[in-house]
Amino acid sequence: MSAATTRSRTPRTPRIPAPDRLCVEAVELARASAEEAAFPGVVGEHVSAVAEGDRVVTHFFECKEPGYRGWRWAVTVTRASRAKNVTLDETVLLPGDDALLAPEWVPWSERLRPGDMGPGDLLPTDAEDLRLEQGWSGEDAPPPNSVVSTEMAELVEAEDADVTDRTVVPVRGSITSVAEELGMRRARVLSRYGLHSAADRWDESFGAKTPMAQAAPASCVSCGFLVAIGGSLGQAFGVCANEFSPADGRLVSLSYGCGGHSEAAVMPAPPRPAPPVLDSMAADEFQLHPAAPAADTGSVPPADLRSEDLGHS
Repeated sequence: MSAATTRSRTPRTPRIPAPDRLCVEAVELARASAEEAAFPGVVGEHVSAVAEGDRVVTHFFECKEPGYRGWRWAVTVTRASRAKNVTLDETVLLPGDDALLAPEWVPWSERLRPGDMGPGDLLPTDAEDLRLEQGWSGEDAPPPNSVVSTEMAELVEAEDADVTDRTVVPVRGSITSVAEELGMRRARVLSRYGLHSAADRWDESFGAKTPMAQAAPASCVSCGFLVAIGGSLGQAFGVCANEFSPADGRLVSLSYGCGGHSEAAVMPAPPRPAPPVLDSMAADEFQLHPAAPAADTGSVPPADLRSEDLGHS
């Protein structure tokens, strides 16, 4: 390997340009440019001057604008090679190391918390919401996660074998097993009066007459977040499983409803954030020459004006 090849593969350290003396001394020029771009009295003391390149220096000034703590006015000046006149490049407002910055914009769907929904509010459900799946499609084979599928039955039996004593489990198909499945092996069960009083109490809290249900787009009977319950109460009630609903984990009437209905609406596209209050990126248009006087103002007509001597022969 030759010496030339070795030198060519050696990484080079980037050269740091030395600050140009004339550009560093142009503090007043930079301040005047910052004061012209900003409101009066918001440009503070000169902070520093940083070399950006050959004959290119950026001057930083404190910003006293309310709400912009830690920000700095940055004015970049430069000059041509062998020239003594320093010119302006750009003037911007930049954040410093301890600047007060706005937080990252978060979509409303990620800001929403349980309990934020009120009467009349709608919570659009995404078509690909992982908490929902397609209902019965009419096929004979149930989905793998169905409670009646073969895979789920084998999994349940395997788990029960580890935690259940088979000696106390009733024989499948016997009257005792059917009674246990229906919850009738207890010493006492709810009477008809107990069922009706409980239904009236639950319907008062989460029923069709509540303000939330009156403003809902649909009832719980058609909501995908409703978990059915067994027994006679299952004909009128179910359990809400929507974490954003005010009835999450509660027993709700099938005629109840809220804005979190699974089919209420389609998830809209996230809106764009509002534009900044202080626009420091756009350029303002200024008229360089005054407007020509009107013909009826009494001024000299254009035809009588003497043409200026431009120095041409």
